[in-house]
Amino acid sequence: MGKLQSKISFHTTKYRAERSVGQAGPAGAAPQHSPAHTDAVTSVAALKPDLCVSGGRDKSVAVSSWRSGAALRRFIGHEREVTKVTSALDSNRVFSASRDKTVMMWELQGASGPSQHFPGHDLVVTGLAVSPDASQLCTGSRDNTVCKWDTETGECLGRVAISRNLVTHLCWVPGEPYVIQTSEDKTTRVWDSRELQVAHTFPAKQHIQTCCDVSQDGRYCLSCSSGSAGHGAEATLWDLRQTRGRVCEYKGHFQTTTSCVFLPRGPALAPSIATSSRDSTVKVWDQDTAGRG
Repeated sequence: MGKLQSKISFHTTKYRAERSVGQAGPAGAAPQHSPAHTDAVTSVAALKPDLCVSGGRDKSVAVSSWRSGAALRRFIGHEREVTKVTSALDSNRVFSASRDKTVMMWELQGASGPSQHFPGHDLVVTGLAVSPDASQLCTGSRDNTVCKWDTETGECLGRVAISRNLVTHLCWVPGEPYVIQTSEDKTTRVWDSRELQVAHTFPAKQHIQTCCDVSQDGRYCLSCSSGSAGHGAEATLWDLRQTRGRVCEYKGHFQTTTSCVFLPRGPALAPSIATSSRDSTVKVWDQDTAGRG
């Protein structure tokens, strides 16, 4: 098993807490900052170019600076662990979901308490996606439902239940009324948020789909899989615009791939994606060739 794992990790850049970059260069001490949370961090998302929002097992939501590492604001209101956080980029609104079955909205410049509540799920809320203008919110849960909300009034605009659809993640397609959703039923769905109907379901995979992301141009989406001992744990690139079929797969993680994301593309850089896994590695891939960077 040791030989197999070493082969999988060969020529792959690893990012670990104790060093800035491993294998690809000399080890360097990572900068240390005062912690924003008093327990494990469960979710993080971009808020503005210089700010991020995070949620933790300590039931709190924190807004921190990417540059200084300082926690600028801390919101407390959930009764249990925060499971997801999100925000429309450059918005002053932050959204958080929790094991207490609720979703809350917080104002970056407002009071320390939530400005809106979205109660309605029967089990832990595991998916959050906010529209680009932050006027609507989609939520998903282990209760097999997806809900749509008006963020101004807190009104539930729609609720759809699908058998065995234990939601794991949600993300909004930029510039479109569509929301991507992954599930423990091994499928990735495309929802039309206007009527809250499933517009497309990609072919089921062999393992639970744990996370999803959408490219900035809205052409592709990613999903990633659970797995163990080198089986499963892949990320899959799907076409959203034409054939809506599988474009590419990224295989190499040894355990469940927990997160996948499209990386920002520079003028001289090929499109790339990053994946993280329970095998303690982060891998960066060439989006088109599935080669590891």
